Amino acid sequence: MPSVRQVAVSDEEDGRRLDNFLLARLKGVPRAHVYRLIRSGQVRVNGGRAGPQQRLESGNLVRIPPVRTASETGFRAAANGDVGWLESRVLIEDEDLIVLDKPAGLAVHGGSGVALGAIELLRLLRPDCRSLGLVHRLDRETSGCLLVAKRESGLRRLQAQFREGSTEKQYLALMHGRLPRGGSLVDAALLTTERRGGERHVRVDPAGKPSLTRFEPVERFEHSTLARVTLLTGRTHQIRVHAAHIGMPLVGDERYGQLPDAVAEAGELRKRLFLHATSLSFQHPREPRRIEAASEIPADLAACLSRLRRA
Repeated sequence: MPSVRQVAVSDEEDGRRLDNFLLARLKGVPRAHVYRLIRSGQVRVNGGRAGPQQRLESGNLVRIPPVRTASETGFRAAANGDVGWLESRVLIEDEDLIVLDKPAGLAVHGGSGVALGAIELLRLLRPDCRSLGLVHRLDRETSGCLLVAKRESGLRRLQAQFREGSTEKQYLALMHGRLPRGGSLVDAALLTTERRGGERHVRVDPAGKPSLTRFEPVERFEHSTLARVTLLTGRTHQIRVHAAHIGMPLVGDERYGQLPDAVAEAGELRKRLFLHATSLSFQHPREPRRIEAASEIPADLAACLSRLRRA
C-alpha cells in the first residue's frame, strides 16, 4: 500500500474543489470511496477537516491517506494495453482541450462497476497531461462530442460557459411517435429523485431545476421521428426525460419509457439508445476564438435510418 501523502496545491489548482482535486489524483478510485475518505476525516487541508466542496487555495497542504489508485491495481494491465484506438476518435485537440467522439457504451468515467471510462482512457493516451478533467458529461449510452480540459484554469472557464448557457449543444435523436412539423419546446423542471441500479433517476417535478429542450423534426417516418435536439439547459438525462414527458420516448431508452412493443424502428438497436451529440460550440478558454466541433452519426444509427427509409 502507498503511504500518507502531503500534496501542495499548485497555482493552476487554486480555487478547485477538494473532491475534484482528489479525484484527479486518485485515478480509478470510485467516487463514493473518495467521499467516504473526506467524510471520515482521513483527508485534511492544512491539518484540519474539510468538506468535499471546500475551495482550495494555492499553497494549501492536502493530506491524502493510503489508498490504491489505478496505477497500483489491475488498471496497470490496461495502462500497458492498447488505447491507441482512441486516437482516431479525437476530433479537436490543442494545448488546452480535447474534443472526443465518444462511442456509445463507454462511460465518461470509471465507477459503479465500470473499470475505465473515457477520462481514464484519455489519461492513459495522454500520460503527460496531468490535469485532464471532464467539462461536462454524456450518458453512457449516448455517443458524440465530449469536451475535456487539459488545464485546471481552462476547466473552470469552460464549465462556467456550460453553467451560463453560452455553449451550443445539438443532438440527433430518434423518437417514438410523430413530432409536429413545428417541433416542440419543452419547458419542464427536472428533479433527481433517487438512484436505481447505481444511476441517477430523474423525473419532471415543479420542485426541480428549470429545464428547457427544443425538439425539431428532421425526418418523419410512419411511427417515429428523427429530431434535432437543442439543449438550452444542461440537466442530467434532460433529453430522455423531456422526450418521455411529451409521450415520445427515445428509441432504445429502457429507463425512461421504451415502448414495450418496440417497433421496427429499434431493429438492431434494442440495446442502444438512439441519441448522438452531433455538435458542440464554445469559446476557447484562453484565446479570442470560438471552437466548432462536429461528430458524424455512427454507422449503427445510420443503418437504422436506412432501414426506415427503405420501409
